Amino acid sequence: MKPTADSTDDDLAARLTEIERLLGTDPAAADARAAALLAAVPGQPMARLFQGIARRLGGRPAAAAEVLGALCETEAEAPLPHLQLGLALQESGERERAVLAMQRAVAIRPDFSDAWLALGDLLYAAGRAAEADAAYCSYARHALQEPRLARPAALLRDNRLAEAEAMLRGLLGDHPTDVCAQSLMADLAMRRAQFDVAGELLAGCLERAPGYRPARHNYAVVLLRQGRPQEALRQVDALLAGDAASYELRTLKAAVLLRLASYDEAVAVYEDVVADYPQRAAAWASLGHAQRTLGRLDGCLRAYRKAAELEPGSGEAAWNLANLKTYRIGDAELDAMQAQLGRPDLAAGDRIHFHFAVGKALEDRGEFDAAFRHYADGNRLQRARVDYDPDDMTRHVQRCKTLLTREFFAARRDRGAAADDPIFVVGLPRSGSTLVEQILASHSAVEGTMELPHVIGMAKSLSERAPANGAGRYPELLADLGADACSELGRSYIAQISVQRKMGTAHFIDKMPNNFAHIGLIQLMLPRARIIDVRRQPMACGLSLFRHLFAHGQYFSYSLPDIGRYYRDYVDLMEHFELALPGRVYRLHYEDLVEHTECEVRRLLAYCGLPFEQSCLEFHRNRRAVSTPSSEQVRRPVFRDGLVQWRHFESWLEPLRRELGAAESAKKR
Repeated sequence: MKPTADSTDDDLAARLTEIERLLGTDPAAADARAAALLAAVPGQPMARLFQGIARRLGGRPAAAAEVLGALCETEAEAPLPHLQLGLALQESGERERAVLAMQRAVAIRPDFSDAWLALGDLLYAAGRAAEADAAYCSYARHALQEPRLARPAALLRDNRLAEAEAMLRGLLGDHPTDVCAQSLMADLAMRRAQFDVAGELLAGCLERAPGYRPARHNYAVVLLRQGRPQEALRQVDALLAGDAASYELRTLKAAVLLRLASYDEAVAVYEDVVADYPQRAAAWASLGHAQRTLGRLDGCLRAYRKAAELEPGSGEAAWNLANLKTYRIGDAELDAMQAQLGRPDLAAGDRIHFHFAVGKALEDRGEFDAAFRHYADGNRLQRARVDYDPDDMTRHVQRCKTLLTREFFAARRDRGAAADDPIFVVGLPRSGSTLVEQILASHSAVEGTMELPHVIGMAKSLSERAPANGAGRYPELLADLGADACSELGRSYIAQISVQRKMGTAHFIDKMPNNFAHIGLIQLMLPRARIIDVRRQPMACGLSLFRHLFAHGQYFSYSLPDIGRYYRDYVDLMEHFELALPGRVYRLHYEDLVEHTECEVRRLLAYCGLPFEQSCLEFHRNRRAVSTPSSEQVRRPVFRDGLVQWRHFESWLEPLRRELGAAESAKKR
């Protein structure tokens, strides 16, 4: 449609602009102005369009349809009148005619995203689900090219989350069924680790548009992050049905299979992927990780080397090799890594990984001062990249101590589910918890799983549903959980873990070390569960943390003072629970386990209510999958090197010792 039909009227454009402005504020005035213009310029198409819109916005859809229907006859190839006619007919209750009008609009202009969205809404309301899905997917194909959605999408890519959120809330306020805006808002929630929020948004999006593949892909990722791998697998399989060769989907499926403890299947998927995509270094690295979990170290090493060969500038590939406890970096490999560090254009993430890899290689050579300098450089760079406030843990500990008293638990002694299946192994990473898990998992009545995210996820879910301030926050909200809610949380946890349990044993291990911060929640929902606190000498534990580059999380570990403070907070909280729940948590010192293995194993099994089995002393013979960085170590007999290794770096560790304070010599029980 042309904006003018009679060029003799010099102020026509100005009059049309004024009418358009009034549409949003005073539809009746816009109708009147349009009528006046049409009296002066009969048949002017834009004036007729605005008059129809004004009548629709003014609550007169039948009158609008009359004007717009006539306009569609004279402007048959203009898409906007057909869309507006469809909206007017919809509001008049003439659904079938409305569908035809909107279908005509998109037939004229196939990239008319507004019309596709309106058509999708109309078809969905009519119960025509398959047609609605097709319309919504057509909308999604075109809408992200338009500024109103392209702009927030760009802001998300730049991690400017607050600006993106403001724009997306505005879009959803105007049109809550906009599946693209919903999907982008879910992306924002995922970046904030608000997986419950993201899941709800994506579920709503897929309810309307089940064929919207990007949303389904993100939903699978969210389900995986929520600890719901079986549901995630269903989503991935649905996507693979339409794109069986997809590299991204196949690697995502393998990641889901790993979470399901289907390790052999995951390895098979990765092997197929590298066969089809032999130049993808990331696929080789993932194959190496999976084989390492299964103890297939020869295959793991081949895969890691292939990844490093394909991407010599990849710091992660170098770190994967260096971090293998049974492999030593050769001179040529070390020279190549150091040469990469000399590149001014090396990406920050690669530089960090190379520093850790070179540090490990130099440590293995006994060059401890040079090794520490690389560890320090890598940690300094990584600390600058993570958002970590040490005050957060200190505040959490103080709030737990205030709330979770002996009296608090005594008043709730009958809460929670009756299950006694779980054995929680908590503490700090690098404290010996994998060794404890391997010992217990060598018992015939116990199954080892992995570092399960479910308790932390439950705490986060409770937090997301609570008010932002005041007593409704976590952990304070635990005070308001009734008996039924506590029991339901316990049952839900057991149900979620069921997919990890393959052996049918009476007990299983949840070895998420950070669960020490959630012992109050564990007590309320699973009061019969065993809880084992594995504690390692703080200087040794602190150095081990500082020497390790974690794949994700553990942000406290990239600064010696941060490590010392976190360890101090951990000890403070565990000492509190010893007073609030006497005898509830079993403390096991790693050094005692190494020096007096059989005695400590017998005591540990007695706490768990398990008879002694010789296999627990022969844990290194257990071929179970182990997914932590200590996987090679626990497949060997107990070794004592870790007890004194920190002494090589003692002169560098004063910042750690200073921050630890009294926690360095916390009393043993």
